Amino acid sequence: MDAAEFRRRGREMVDYVADYLENIEQRPVYPDLEPGYLRPLIPAEAPLEPETFEDIMRDVERVIMPGVTHWQSPYFYAYFPAASSFPAMLADMLSGAIGCIGFSWAHSSVERAALIGGVMMRKVPTDNSYAVRGDMLKKMLEEDKSAGLIPFYFCATLGTTPSCAFDRLTELGPICNEENVWMHVDAAYAGSAFICPEFRPLLNGIEFANSFNFNPHKWLLVNFDCSAMWVKNRADIIGAFKVEPLYLKHENQESGLVTDYRHWQIPLGRRFRSLKMWFVFRMYGLNGLQSHIRKQVALAKEFESLVRADKRFEICAEVIMGLVCFRLKGSNERNQNLLKKIAKSREIHLVPCQLSGRFVLRFAVCARTTESRHIQQAWRHITQLTFELLQD
Repeated sequence: MDAAEFRRRGREMVDYVADYLENIEQRPVYPDLEPGYLRPLIPAEAPLEPETFEDIMRDVERVIMPGVTHWQSPYFYAYFPAASSFPAMLADMLSGAIGCIGFSWAHSSVERAALIGGVMMRKVPTDNSYAVRGDMLKKMLEEDKSAGLIPFYFCATLGTTPSCAFDRLTELGPICNEENVWMHVDAAYAGSAFICPEFRPLLNGIEFANSFNFNPHKWLLVNFDCSAMWVKNRADIIGAFKVEPLYLKHENQESGLVTDYRHWQIPLGRRFRSLKMWFVFRMYGLNGLQSHIRKQVALAKEFESLVRADKRFEICAEVIMGLVCFRLKGSNERNQNLLKKIAKSREIHLVPCQLSGRFVLRFAVCARTTESRHIQQAWRHITQLTFELLQD
């Protein structure tokens, strides 16, 4: 979908939404369907080729709307209001277009989870490729048990934030299973790339995992926020969070036919995030999504080749996907000063990381619209600022 089609479809969608809300009281406020009705109505896999917007919108009425509880209906009197208004919807569209994540750089979700859970967390040292290996994990588990501690959870990463390294699941998984340690696999960024067969060997050992998470809002063309999580045994999650106040009970909750996701998380509600995934999967098709991933990997490889061709710079980690870690040869201070010049120029935006005690610049291919000419211009800008820095 290009900008011209987006303008046209956007007008059509506004008309659909306006018609839906103007006539909502004519729809049954509560669906008269059995749990599981949706499964036979949709394919088990995404289409290979893109489908039309018209087909998707027909399926919205045929497949989606019959199962919707219409919270905006004037006949909805349950729970509390789920506020909605036309100005808010317009702003939500703009918010999605801007796509600002709204954080300062400090990647710490696992550390924060440990603080919330009130448990001690230890970081496992990595090898020379910045990946966690089985021997080091085994050593730390033995140390912890000898100290009277009870190791119960290990977070492996496929595509680490600093360098896009891949922990060795084939080594780590059997150890975790043997020690009865829950192994969670965080593939927030790289997980999207596993739709491409050439990247799936990086998933070897995933069968040992207890849970797996990736963020389609990072690399699968779904805007923020959208995070997909799989668990091997859902009873482990549901048992931890299950609370049953009378006003949330319903007749199908014990049938085994319905998955009540309020038991899967701390918040009670959630947005209809799967709808935007459904639109993206159908309008791009698997081939289109694979092409997007492969294009951005190729652009990262292009930037890597530019860095390697300049003897003033060095590559600091293997380039596997869309991230290039590089630095100006010399001191950390020199690289910090280069990053300051880059930030001050406001032409491109980079953030740093630390690898083996060295201050390193991260170049991540991010935007859907990035082309080779943008990569070339970014490199020209970096080399120009480098020349100025070395002249000072």
